Amino acid sequence: MLNSRKNPDFVLILMVLILLGIGIVMVFSSSAVWAFYRHKDSFYFLKRQTLWGLIGLSGMIFFMNYDYWHLKRYSKIIILSVIVLLILVLIPGIGVELNYARRWIGVGSFTVQPSEMAKLGMIIYVASSISNKRDKIESIFQGILPFLIVLGIVSALILKQPDLSTAVVICGTVFIMIFAAGARIFHLLGLIITGLPLIMYLIMSEEYRWKRLMSFLNPWSDSLDTGYHIIQSLYALGSGGVLGLGLGKSRQKFFYLPEPQTDFIFSILGEELGFIGGATVIILFMVLLWRGFRIAIKAPDYFGTMLAIGITASIGLQTFINLAVVTASMPVTGIPLPFISFGGSSLIPSMMGIGVLLNISRYIT
Repeated sequence: MLNSRKNPDFVLILMVLILLGIGIVMVFSSSAVWAFYRHKDSFYFLKRQTLWGLIGLSGMIFFMNYDYWHLKRYSKIIILSVIVLLILVLIPGIGVELNYARRWIGVGSFTVQPSEMAKLGMIIYVASSISNKRDKIESIFQGILPFLIVLGIVSALILKQPDLSTAVVICGTVFIMIFAAGARIFHLLGLIITGLPLIMYLIMSEEYRWKRLMSFLNPWSDSLDTGYHIIQSLYALGSGGVLGLGLGKSRQKFFYLPEPQTDFIFSILGEELGFIGGATVIILFMVLLWRGFRIAIKAPDYFGTMLAIGITASIGLQTFINLAVVTASMPVTGIPLPFISFGGSSLIPSMMGIGVLLNISRYIT
């Protein structure tokens, strides 16, 4: 049990609140037209994002004051709960199917996405496992294999939804945690050699994934289908120039860029706020990641270190992938931009993770 708590990291709190505020503003700006067309209410997405932001803030405050050491005690219960929820998603009548994917549990418009909760749950479990087996991390069988089996189960269930991008984020986060824990380079190379062919197989096994990869290489070869999102995103970013068209003045949100408030919200942000606005958001994320890794380095115990590394790495990976997608630097995936994209299933667990980071920061000397 840890004692003598101090004030949480103020800079981290400030970065998250600014990003959250920008997100709420941009969700409204990007979604108002679409919301009125579909729901006859221009404020439809704004009201929900504001509600989820308040719930996320409550979760952040709770975990900021909840001794993170207790998470280690409940890590097995947490990961088992995540696995159960991922199984429930796949059961007809319980899981909600949308656009040929079964990723949600809920009733009506109220749904949750267990794969988003799996990100934080897996981080807690792996951090606990690594801290318990710190002296065995160089052993593939005693140190790495046990939680790789759990990772395989979680990833397999997420892939069944199907949701390759989330599975990649979780696997990438665990890989970073293993690397930071001091695993042998030979073992890490083995994981890479094993993982890359598997990812290629998963891409080629589904026609839509293969088409996305091909459209990434040449979006204009199929400009009305698989390359459409990328092309419209580039039009939006290019139209913004240095200073942008002005807040609320995006043209791409008028049904050119589908669902602009979700995965491609940065495209609208770049169009309305320009290079200056986009660069500002990127700098805010960079500062957030710096504070996260700083907390990891100065954490008072090894579990806190691994927890902070995992949470920070997960946010960093999601940010990198989202920005790479909207700038046509990698194939289209369904990864939201943390704190900014519309959606409570992503926002709330991210805010809870920040709360854990802030809790760890309170014990730094």
